[in-house]
Amino acid sequence: MNSLSSDRRRFLSRAFNGAGMLGLGHLCADDLLANDEIRNPVRGSNPARPHFVRKAKHCIFLFMQGGVSQMDSFDYKPVLNQMHGKPLPRNPAVTGELEGRMAFEHAIVGSPFKFQQYGESGRHISELLPHLAQHVDEMAFVHGIKTDNQNHGPSTLHVTTGSQFPGSPSVGSWINYGLGSENRNMPGYIVVQDPRGAPVNGAAVWGNGYLPATHQGTLLRPTGTPIPNLARPEHISPSQQRREFDAIQALNQEHMKTRADNSVLEARIKAYELAFRMQTAAPALVNLNDEPKHIRELYGLDNEVTRNFGRQCLLARRFVEAGVRYSLLVHGVQIGRDSWDDHGNVEAGMKKHCREVDLPVAGLLADLKQRGLLEETLVVWASEMGRTPFINGKLGKTPGREHNSQALTMWMAGGNVKGGATCGETDEFSLRSIDAPIPIRDVHATILSLMGLDDEELRFLHAGRWRQLTDIGGSVLDNLIA
Repeated sequence: MNSLSSDRRRFLSRAFNGAGMLGLGHLCADDLLANDEIRNPVRGSNPARPHFVRKAKHCIFLFMQGGVSQMDSFDYKPVLNQMHGKPLPRNPAVTGELEGRMAFEHAIVGSPFKFQQYGESGRHISELLPHLAQHVDEMAFVHGIKTDNQNHGPSTLHVTTGSQFPGSPSVGSWINYGLGSENRNMPGYIVVQDPRGAPVNGAAVWGNGYLPATHQGTLLRPTGTPIPNLARPEHISPSQQRREFDAIQALNQEHMKTRADNSVLEARIKAYELAFRMQTAAPALVNLNDEPKHIRELYGLDNEVTRNFGRQCLLARRFVEAGVRYSLLVHGVQIGRDSWDDHGNVEAGMKKHCREVDLPVAGLLADLKQRGLLEETLVVWASEMGRTPFINGKLGKTPGREHNSQALTMWMAGGNVKGGATCGETDEFSLRSIDAPIPIRDVHATILSLMGLDDEELRFLHAGRWRQLTDIGGSVLDNLIA
């Protein structure tokens, strides 16, 4: 090892000035100057341009951990109340785990909630979501979505990464990979999880998988310094830190002279500069003290029930204003009382969860719209699965619902989304799709399309073959697109 390299390593090992400890990966997506084949999967195209023109420049993905009960929220099925307590009729078309569940003792659980029609679309929405119901004509729904696994871990990965197996890039990583970031001072992909804890699979939900590390999500802390090791130590002045960065830059540039094709080293150089800029930009962006009273009320920040998710939604709006490409907001913790996994007492569970998110999400849609940002922002509501219309075993006084990977309901709003549109339909029990189920890859293809990306062109060479979010390809749900 030559003396210059040795001195460089020794200097870097001692330069622990806060930002110097930041991981280079997700902090430099906008600045990484690698070749097109590594940075962007669209061979022969500009890495910062979409495949075709769409209005949406940003995406906010609202993920409800645990499995939202569709028939108690967005999928109105009055026959359930008429048959409450009875077993489901035998259906030869039902296969797999659902067939197994129905082979055992079970009883239909009617929805304990009233539904009402809203908007020009006349869509039925549960009484649990009165604020979201006011935006129903801006939302497009997808019913009868199918994932390949009824367990939380694999299904969560399937919805958030396109594969039920660990190691694949998340949806946000693919979008950030294809489009890059609009803000040189912030990461292109930011994650705000439930302050009560992490979702199932943790960071794998927003991981970059086999894509370059620049495209993984950056997790923001709910309190204190938004990103670990971002704050400058008190004993280091801005000018002193600037001199350290300049020295690091000089050493790295000298090191690069014989390693011009090293994209990782180039990324490291850029990461130091981005980290320096983020020390000012990130704290200001997450500081909500300057938001006026009417905005705080719009998101429910002064209400103990809605405060947590209200903060997450308000941060997402600020990220859009700052040019962040993709924001992932997670509501729900693992599998328990703070997730949507209501195997017991679905009535109490759904009341709790919906109270926490209804006002904040409606506030987000209203705020984006009044600022003229909804047209350029795609908002997606998702969970990892739906629920069954029955409970296995005895009915009991406080019945819940089981897992159902064949009846997930999702909705989208903003951008080129055709408000009031519907794709797919479940049977009268909300057990499964009436026609062919809609695979999650079709939803992913549609999300990419709404962001101006073709899922067949958005590819990355890994392990000897071109990989993509939709794996074997998805069909865009064209009737959801205006």
